[in-house]
Amino acid sequence: MSSDSNSTLHIELPEGRVALAPLFGPQDAHRRVIEKRLGIRMAGRGQQLQISGPSDRLPFAERVVGELLDLVRSGAPLFLQDIQQAISVLQGDGEVELKTLRGRNLLVTHDRRRITPKSSNQGKYLDEMARCDVVFAVGPAGTGKTYLAMAAAVAALKARDVERIILTRPAVEAGERLGFLPGTLTEKVNPYLQPLYDALFDLVGLDQTGQLVDQGVVEVAPLAFMRGRTLNRAFVILDEAQNTTREQMRMFLTRLGHQSRAIITGDITQTDLPSRQQSGLVHATRILEGVEGIGVVRLTPVDVVRHPLVQAIVRAYERDDEGQ
Repeated sequence: MSSDSNSTLHIELPEGRVALAPLFGPQDAHRRVIEKRLGIRMAGRGQQLQISGPSDRLPFAERVVGELLDLVRSGAPLFLQDIQQAISVLQGDGEVELKTLRGRNLLVTHDRRRITPKSSNQGKYLDEMARCDVVFAVGPAGTGKTYLAMAAAVAALKARDVERIILTRPAVEAGERLGFLPGTLTEKVNPYLQPLYDALFDLVGLDQTGQLVDQGVVEVAPLAFMRGRTLNRAFVILDEAQNTTREQMRMFLTRLGHQSRAIITGDITQTDLPSRQQSGLVHATRILEGVEGIGVVRLTPVDVVRHPLVQAIVRAYERDDEGQ
Protein backbone atom coordinates (compact mmCIF):
# COMPACT_ATOMS: atom_id res chain seq x y z
CA MET A 1 0.00 0.00 0.00
CA SER A 2 1.45 3.40 -0.95
CA SER A 3 2.37 5.78 1.84
CA ASP A 4 -0.12 8.42 0.66
CA SER A 5 -3.16 6.10 0.50
CA ASN A 6 -5.81 6.76 3.12
CA SER A 7 -7.16 4.28 5.62
CA THR A 8 -9.50 4.34 8.60
CA LEU A 9 -8.71 2.86 11.98
CA HIS A 10 -11.45 1.92 14.46
CA ILE A 11 -10.84 1.94 18.24
CA GLU A 12 -13.50 0.51 20.51
CA LEU A 13 -14.36 2.66 23.53
CA PRO A 14 -16.54 0.91 26.13
CA GLU A 15 -16.74 4.23 28.01
CA GLY A 16 -18.10 6.08 24.96
CA ARG A 17 -18.41 9.83 25.53
CA VAL A 18 -16.93 9.52 29.02
CA ALA A 19 -13.56 8.96 27.35
CA LEU A 20 -14.15 10.99 24.19
CA ALA A 21 -15.10 14.23 25.94
CA PRO A 22 -11.73 14.81 27.69
CA LEU A 23 -9.83 13.41 24.70
CA PHE A 24 -11.51 15.84 22.27
CA GLY A 25 -11.43 18.67 24.82
CA PRO A 26 -13.66 21.73 25.23
CA GLN A 27 -15.11 22.82 21.87
CA ASP A 28 -13.02 20.00 20.33
CA ALA A 29 -9.83 22.01 20.93
CA HIS A 30 -7.77 18.91 21.72
CA ARG A 31 -9.07 17.06 18.68
CA ARG A 32 -8.09 19.90 16.35
CA VAL A 33 -4.54 19.98 17.74
CA ILE A 34 -4.15 16.20 17.43
CA GLU A 35 -5.44 16.25 13.87
CA LYS A 36 -3.16 19.12 12.85
CA ARG A 37 -0.04 17.70 14.51
CA LEU A 38 -0.57 14.16 13.20
CA GLY A 39 -2.13 14.90 9.83
CA ILE A 40 -5.19 12.74 10.46
CA ARG A 41 -8.93 13.10 11.14
CA MET A 42 -10.82 11.82 14.18
CA ALA A 43 -14.52 11.25 14.76
CA GLY A 44 -16.51 9.69 17.58
CA ARG A 45 -19.37 7.34 16.74
CA GLY A 46 -21.09 6.02 19.86
CA GLN A 47 -18.59 3.67 21.48
CA GLN A 48 -16.13 3.84 18.64
CA LEU A 49 -13.37 6.27 17.71
CA GLN A 50 -12.48 6.52 14.04
CA ILE A 51 -9.07 7.75 12.92
CA SER A 52 -8.62 8.43 9.19
CA GLY A 53 -5.57 9.51 7.26
CA PRO A 54 -2.50 8.38 5.33
CA SER A 55 -1.73 4.76 6.12
CA ASP A 56 1.84 5.49 7.19
CA ARG A 57 0.63 7.96 9.85
CA LEU A 58 -1.99 5.76 11.48
CA PRO A 59 0.31 3.60 13.65
CA PHE A 60 1.75 6.63 15.44
CA ALA A 61 -1.68 8.26 15.65
CA GLU A 62 -3.02 5.08 17.25
CA ARG A 63 -0.20 5.15 19.79
CA VAL A 64 -0.76 8.81 20.67
CA VAL A 65 -4.51 8.36 21.08
CA GLY A 66 -4.02 5.15 23.07
CA GLU A 67 -1.58 6.85 25.45
CA LEU A 68 -3.93 9.82 25.91
CA LEU A 69 -6.88 7.50 26.56
CA ASP A 70 -4.81 5.66 29.19
CA LEU A 71 -4.25 9.02 30.90
CA VAL A 72 -7.99 9.76 30.79
CA ARG A 73 -8.83 6.35 32.25
CA SER A 74 -6.31 6.88 35.05
CA GLY A 75 -8.21 10.00 36.08
CA ALA A 76 -5.51 12.46 35.03
CA PRO A 77 -6.90 15.78 33.75
CA LEU A 78 -5.99 16.69 30.18
CA PHE A 79 -5.22 20.25 29.17
CA LEU A 80 -4.27 21.59 25.75
CA GLN A 81 -0.66 21.94 26.83
CA ASP A 82 -0.67 18.27 27.90
CA ILE A 83 -1.76 17.23 24.41
CA GLN A 84 1.03 19.22 22.76
CA GLN A 85 3.58 17.90 25.23
CA ALA A 86 2.43 14.29 24.90
CA ILE A 87 2.78 14.31 21.12
CA SER A 88 6.28 15.80 21.30
CA VAL A 89 7.36 13.30 23.96
CA LEU A 90 6.01 10.31 22.05
CA GLN A 91 7.66 11.51 18.84
CA GLY A 92 11.01 11.65 20.62
CA ASP A 93 10.76 8.42 22.64
CA GLY A 94 9.45 5.17 21.24
CA GLU A 95 9.39 3.44 24.63
CA VAL A 96 7.85 5.94 27.05
CA GLU A 97 4.42 5.31 28.58
CA LEU A 98 2.66 8.52 29.54
CA LYS A 99 0.53 6.85 32.20
CA THR A 100 3.61 5.48 33.97
CA LEU A 101 5.41 8.81 33.63
CA ARG A 102 2.51 10.87 34.92
CA GLY A 103 1.91 8.34 37.70
CA ARG A 104 5.10 9.47 39.44
CA ASN A 105 3.94 11.97 42.01
CA LEU A 106 6.67 14.29 43.27
CA LEU A 107 4.50 16.69 45.26
CA VAL A 108 0.91 17.78 45.81
CA THR A 109 0.72 21.57 45.79
CA HIS A 110 -1.27 23.81 48.11
CA ASP A 111 -4.12 23.86 45.56
CA ARG A 112 -4.03 20.05 45.16
CA ARG A 113 -2.22 19.89 41.83
CA ARG A 114 0.03 16.87 41.35
CA ILE A 115 3.57 17.68 40.23
CA THR A 116 4.69 14.88 37.91
CA PRO A 117 7.30 14.54 35.15
CA LYS A 118 5.91 15.23 31.69
CA SER A 119 8.74 13.79 29.60
CA SER A 120 11.32 11.01 29.78
CA ASN A 121 14.13 13.45 30.56
CA GLN A 122 12.10 15.00 33.37
CA GLY A 123 11.62 11.47 34.70
CA LYS A 124 15.41 10.96 34.58
CA TYR A 125 15.79 14.29 36.38
CA LEU A 126 13.62 13.01 39.24
CA ASP A 127 15.63 9.77 39.30
CA GLU A 128 18.90 11.67 39.58
CA MET A 129 17.56 13.94 42.34
CA ALA A 130 16.55 10.83 44.29
CA ARG A 131 19.89 9.09 43.66
CA CYS A 132 22.46 11.87 43.94
CA ASP A 133 23.27 14.58 46.46
CA VAL A 134 24.44 16.93 43.70
CA VAL A 135 22.58 17.20 40.39
CA PHE A 136 23.21 19.48 37.42
CA ALA A 137 20.19 20.15 35.21
CA VAL A 138 21.12 21.79 31.92
CA GLY A 139 18.61 22.77 29.25
CA PRO A 140 16.67 25.54 27.52
CA ALA A 141 14.03 27.78 29.02
CA GLY A 142 10.76 26.19 30.02
CA THR A 143 11.98 22.63 30.56
CA GLY A 144 11.09 22.58 34.27
CA LYS A 145 14.66 22.67 35.59
CA THR A 146 14.04 25.09 38.44
CA TYR A 147 10.40 24.22 39.05
CA LEU A 148 11.02 20.48 39.54
CA ALA A 149 14.03 21.24 41.73
CA MET A 150 11.85 23.50 43.85
CA ALA A 151 9.16 20.83 44.09
CA ALA A 152 11.76 18.27 45.19
CA ALA A 153 13.03 20.72 47.81
CA VAL A 154 9.53 21.29 49.21
CA ALA A 155 8.91 17.52 49.24
CA ALA A 156 12.18 16.95 51.13
CA LEU A 157 11.25 19.66 53.64
CA LYS A 158 7.80 18.15 54.22
CA ALA A 159 9.37 14.71 54.70
CA ARG A 160 11.81 16.24 57.22
CA ASP A 161 14.77 15.06 55.15
CA VAL A 162 16.13 18.60 55.38
CA GLU A 163 15.55 21.48 57.78
CA ARG A 164 15.68 24.36 55.33
CA ILE A 165 15.68 25.35 51.68
CA ILE A 166 18.24 27.78 50.31
CA LEU A 167 17.62 29.36 46.91
CA THR A 168 20.36 31.31 45.22
CA ARG A 169 21.42 32.68 41.86
CA PRO A 170 23.98 35.16 40.52
CA ALA A 171 22.46 38.54 41.32
CA VAL A 172 23.31 40.16 37.99
CA GLU A 173 25.09 39.18 34.80
CA ALA A 174 28.36 37.65 35.92
CA GLY A 175 29.49 40.38 38.32
CA GLU A 176 26.83 40.67 41.06
CA ARG A 177 27.34 44.45 41.15
CA LEU A 178 24.38 45.91 42.99
CA GLY A 179 25.64 49.30 44.03
CA PHE A 180 24.17 51.25 41.13
CA LEU A 181 20.62 50.15 42.01
CA PRO A 182 18.48 52.35 44.29
CA GLY A 183 17.06 51.21 47.62
CA THR A 184 18.12 48.93 50.47
CA LEU A 185 20.13 45.75 49.90
CA THR A 186 16.90 43.68 49.94
CA GLU A 187 15.31 46.00 47.39
CA LYS A 188 18.41 45.77 45.18
CA VAL A 189 18.48 41.98 45.27
CA ASN A 190 14.81 41.00 45.06
CA PRO A 191 14.28 41.63 41.31
CA TYR A 192 16.97 39.08 40.49
CA LEU A 193 15.52 36.49 42.87
CA GLN A 194 11.84 36.97 42.00
CA PRO A 195 11.66 33.90 39.69
CA LEU A 196 12.58 31.71 42.66
CA TYR A 197 9.85 33.29 44.78
CA ASP A 198 7.38 32.79 41.92
CA ALA A 199 8.02 29.04 41.81
CA LEU A 200 7.66 28.80 45.58
CA PHE A 201 4.40 30.79 45.53
CA ASP A 202 3.00 28.38 42.95
CA LEU A 203 3.91 25.30 45.00
CA VAL A 204 3.03 26.25 48.57
CA GLY A 205 0.96 29.42 48.23
CA LEU A 206 1.63 33.05 49.07
CA ASP A 207 0.85 32.85 52.79
CA GLN A 208 2.98 29.80 53.52
CA THR A 209 5.85 31.21 51.47
CA GLY A 210 5.80 34.31 53.68
CA GLN A 211 5.77 32.19 56.83
CA LEU A 212 8.64 29.98 55.68
CA VAL A 213 10.74 33.00 54.72
CA ASP A 214 9.96 34.83 57.98
CA GLN A 215 10.89 31.73 60.00
CA GLY A 216 14.17 31.32 58.13
CA VAL A 217 13.14 27.89 56.82
CA VAL A 218 13.41 29.24 53.28
CA GLU A 219 16.26 31.59 52.46
CA VAL A 220 16.57 33.38 49.13
CA ALA A 221 19.91 35.09 48.61
CA PRO A 222 22.41 36.13 45.94
CA LEU A 223 25.23 33.68 45.25
CA ALA A 224 27.78 36.10 46.69
CA PHE A 225 26.15 35.60 50.12
CA MET A 226 27.11 31.89 50.12
CA ARG A 227 30.82 32.59 50.52
CA GLY A 228 32.30 31.38 53.81
CA ARG A 229 29.22 29.39 54.86
CA THR A 230 28.73 25.69 55.58
CA LEU A 231 25.24 24.49 54.73
CA ASN A 232 24.05 21.53 56.82
CA ARG A 233 20.72 19.67 56.44
CA ALA A 234 19.75 21.97 53.61
CA PHE A 235 18.32 21.59 50.14
CA VAL A 236 20.19 24.17 48.07
CA ILE A 237 19.20 25.28 44.57
CA LEU A 238 21.56 27.35 42.43
CA ASP A 239 19.58 28.80 39.55
CA GLU A 240 20.88 30.53 36.38
CA ALA A 241 24.19 28.77 36.99
CA GLN A 242 25.41 29.48 33.46
CA ASN A 243 26.26 32.96 34.76
CA THR A 244 28.65 31.71 37.41
CA THR A 245 32.38 31.82 36.91
CA ARG A 246 34.55 28.76 37.56
CA GLU A 247 35.58 30.29 40.89
CA GLN A 248 31.98 30.99 41.93
CA MET A 249 30.88 27.47 41.04
CA ARG A 250 33.75 25.96 43.01
CA MET A 251 32.89 28.17 45.97
CA PHE A 252 29.25 27.12 45.84
CA LEU A 253 29.89 23.38 45.53
CA THR A 254 32.25 23.41 48.50
CA ARG A 255 29.58 24.98 50.77
CA LEU A 256 27.69 21.69 51.16
CA GLY A 257 27.69 20.26 54.67
CA HIS A 258 26.23 17.19 56.33
CA GLN A 259 22.94 15.78 54.97
CA SER A 260 22.68 18.52 52.35
CA ARG A 261 21.72 18.29 48.71
CA ALA A 262 22.32 20.69 45.83
CA ILE A 263 20.59 21.15 42.48
CA ILE A 264 22.34 23.38 39.95
CA THR A 265 20.27 24.55 36.99
CA GLY A 266 21.11 26.60 33.93
CA ASP A 267 20.86 27.16 30.20
CA ILE A 268 24.30 27.29 28.61
CA THR A 269 22.86 29.00 25.52
CA GLN A 270 21.99 32.08 27.58
CA THR A 271 25.31 32.85 29.25
CA ASP A 272 25.84 36.52 30.06
CA LEU A 273 29.50 36.20 30.99
CA PRO A 274 32.12 38.06 28.94
CA SER A 275 32.98 36.05 25.82
CA ARG A 276 36.45 35.11 27.06
CA GLN A 277 35.24 33.85 30.42
CA GLN A 278 34.20 30.21 30.69
CA SER A 279 30.91 29.45 32.41
CA GLY A 280 31.27 27.68 35.73
CA LEU A 281 28.33 25.47 34.75
CA VAL A 282 29.99 24.30 31.53
CA HIS A 283 33.26 23.65 33.34
CA ALA A 284 31.68 21.82 36.27
CA THR A 285 29.56 19.49 34.17
CA ARG A 286 32.63 18.63 32.09
CA ILE A 287 34.92 17.71 34.99
CA LEU A 288 32.32 16.28 37.40
CA GLU A 289 30.15 14.13 35.13
CA GLY A 290 30.75 10.52 36.10
CA VAL A 291 31.77 11.29 39.68
CA GLU A 292 29.86 8.99 42.05
CA GLY A 293 27.04 10.87 43.79
CA ILE A 294 26.88 13.60 41.15
CA GLY A 295 24.22 13.48 38.43
CA VAL A 296 24.02 15.43 35.18
CA VAL A 297 20.72 15.70 33.29
CA ARG A 298 20.44 17.35 29.90
CA LEU A 299 16.99 18.57 28.93
CA THR A 300 15.98 19.42 25.36
CA PRO A 301 13.23 21.39 23.57
CA VAL A 302 11.06 18.24 23.75
CA ASP A 303 10.90 18.79 27.52
CA VAL A 304 9.53 22.35 27.31
CA VAL A 305 6.39 22.60 29.44
CA ARG A 306 5.50 26.26 29.02
CA HIS A 307 3.27 27.72 26.32
CA PRO A 308 3.43 25.47 23.22
CA LEU A 309 5.07 28.30 21.26
CA VAL A 310 8.07 28.25 23.62
CA GLN A 311 9.15 24.88 22.19
CA ALA A 312 8.95 26.27 18.64
CA ILE A 313 10.88 29.39 19.69
CA VAL A 314 13.65 27.35 21.33
CA ARG A 315 14.00 25.18 18.23
CA ALA A 316 14.10 28.22 15.92
CA TYR A 317 16.92 29.79 17.92
CA GLU A 318 18.82 26.49 17.99
CA ARG A 319 18.59 26.23 14.19
CA ASP A 320 19.79 29.81 13.84
CA ASP A 321 22.74 29.16 16.20
CA GLU A 322 23.70 26.09 14.18
CA GLY A 323 23.47 28.09 10.95
CA GLN A 324 25.82 30.71 12.30
